[in-house]
Amino acid sequence: MQKKGKLKLVRKVYFLINWVIRITLLIAIYQSIKNINYLTLFFSIIVLAITFFPLIFNWKFNLRIPTEIQMIIVLFIYSSLYLGEIQSYYIKFWWWDIFLHAGSAIIFGFLGFTILYFMYSRNNIKARPWAIAIFSFTFAIAIGAIWEIFEFSVDQLLGYNMQKSGLIDTMWDLIVDALGAILATGIGYIYLKTRKTLIFNTLIKKLIIENKSIFGRGFRKILRRV
Repeated sequence: MQKKGKLKLVRKVYFLINWVIRITLLIAIYQSIKNINYLTLFFSIIVLAITFFPLIFNWKFNLRIPTEIQMIIVLFIYSSLYLGEIQSYYIKFWWWDIFLHAGSAIIFGFLGFTILYFMYSRNNIKARPWAIAIFSFTFAIAIGAIWEIFEFSVDQLLGYNMQKSGLIDTMWDLIVDALGAILATGIGYIYLKTRKTLIFNTLIKKLIIENKSIFGRGFRKILRRV
C-alpha cells in the first residue's frame, strides 16, 4: 500500500510539473510570436512537443517509461533549451552548461544501457556486460555529439551564438559528456556483475513491472533476476 501511495504521489508531482512547464512554454510561444522572436518560438515548440513524447511512446510502441525517468528527461530538456538558451541561464550561471551536459550524459548513458538490457532480458540479443557498457557509453557520446552539431548548425545558419566560445565550448562539453557517460555505464556494468546498485535495481524493476505485457510469460522470471 505504501508503494502504491508513493507511486501515485510521484505521478501527481510529475503531472503538476509537466503542466506548469507546458503553460510556461505556451506563454513563451505567444510572446515570441508577438515579439517576432523566431529562436524562442522554435525552442519553445520543440520542448513543448517533447513533453508529450512519453504518451506517444506508450500509444505507438506500448512502452511505458517509469515516471521518474520521464520527469528527469522533461526537466533536463526544459532546463537546457528554455532556461539555458531563452532565459540565458548559460550566461547567468557559469556552471549551468557543465551541470546539464554531465546530467544529460548520465541520463543517456542509463537510457542506452536500459535499451540493450531490455533486449538482453527478452533474449533478443546475447551480449557480455562489457559490451552492454560500451554500447551505453557510445550511445551517450553520440547524443552529445549530435547536440553539438545542432548548436553549430543553428549558429551557422541562423546567426545565433549557442556555442558561446566556439571550439573550446564544444570540446569541454564533449569532455563533460564523456565523464558523465563513464559514470553511468560504470554503475550499469557493476549492476550487471553484482545486481547490487540501488539506482539501477530500482529503475529497471519499475521498467519491467510497467512493461510486463511486453515480456510475456517470462515476466516474473526476469524480475527475479533483477
